[in-house]
Amino acid sequence: QVQLVESGGGSVQPGGSLRLSCVASGFTLDSYAVGWFRQAPGKEREGVSCISASDDSTYYGDSVKGRFTISRDNAKNTVYLQMNSLKPEDTAVYYCWLGSRCRGSWYRFGSWGQGTQVTVSS
Repeated sequence: QVQLVESGGGSVQPGGSLRLSCVASGFTLDSYAVGWFRQAPGKEREGVSCISASDDSTYYGDSVKGRFTISRDNAKNTVYLQMNSLKPEDTAVYYCWLGSRCRGSWYRFGSWGQGTQVTVSS
């Protein structure tokens, strides 16, 4: 049974940092592309970042480029999202995602966890 469990969300002031973690169980993470998407109330789902299985190439949404960094630790079956210089518009529920490849609307297909809330506010 595929299970993805996110942690690390919380409340932070603008300019602050958070590190999200996602622990996978029931399968071997290194065989899949993994990533993060987010969804804020009343807004469309947005692909934040994705890292491929084949060569660890990465994708970042335009709104987070230069501020967020995705990484994976296959030995720990864990994927991380380091978020720096956070802005109020980053406020959303962040979901860990698992799929086959980081292409197109990758975040709409695959499996994901329950999500973790990130709130950026002064």
